[in-house]
Amino acid sequence: MVFPLYDDNSDRQITPYVNYAIIALNLFVFVVLQGLGSNDNFTYAFSTVPLEIVTGHDVVTQSRVVEYAGQRVLVPGLGATPLSVYLTLFTSMFMHGGIAHIFGNMLFLWIFGDNIEDRLGHVRYLLFYLVCGVIASLAHVITTYAFSGGDDASMLVPSLGASGAISGVLGGYLLLHHSRRVTVILFRFLTDVPAWVAIGIWFAFQLISGLGMLGGGSQQGGVAYAAHIGGFIAGLVLIKFFDIGRGRVTSSAS
Repeated sequence: MVFPLYDDNSDRQITPYVNYAIIALNLFVFVVLQGLGSNDNFTYAFSTVPLEIVTGHDVVTQSRVVEYAGQRVLVPGLGATPLSVYLTLFTSMFMHGGIAHIFGNMLFLWIFGDNIEDRLGHVRYLLFYLVCGVIASLAHVITTYAFSGGDDASMLVPSLGASGAISGVLGGYLLLHHSRRVTVILFRFLTDVPAWVAIGIWFAFQLISGLGMLGGGSQQGGVAYAAHIGGFIAGLVLIKFFDIGRGRVTSSAS
């Protein structure tokens, strides 16, 4: 597996204020509003629930105890969403399931997001990020619905996280900066690789994992791979549209 550490920013021309603000907002939501993941009432009210998006109706359920790995685990019920359920497509992309989850997402966003903002500009980058995140969530909802087999239980599993939007950033990065050097830990070795290698390995893992879970719903091990793949493809498709009229020439390093 590949673990990125940093990339070449020698040609960056603007301070990525929007990228910093998105990271700060994610941290604020997780630490303050989610209580470092302990505030289930908030988390289960503002996550994206596939059944809610498909029907347009808010769903409230009771907490229940389930058997998992030989242990009894309390699964919180879905809380009432005090706004349109469709807005959870936005709110869910600023929440996370744990410290490791938010650390990995924010690391990827810190490394790759600034270069996309530098290329698109502040406003276009924000719009690009949000659009990719919504498309990623919809990809998860559609895949869950298509492979649920009529099982409402899988349609009630909430999803959250910035992974889909960040996947879009990676897709855009791959097209705009495919040759930029990225320092990574690759199979326990510290090395520099072109961006297409680092991102390509990441996407291959998402694709293989996603294909492997299609027989059992759209979510496996708590990871919505369909959102990652959908966000990545959205980034590939949309980045050139958002880049129209920017007039920037990518350097030889990128």
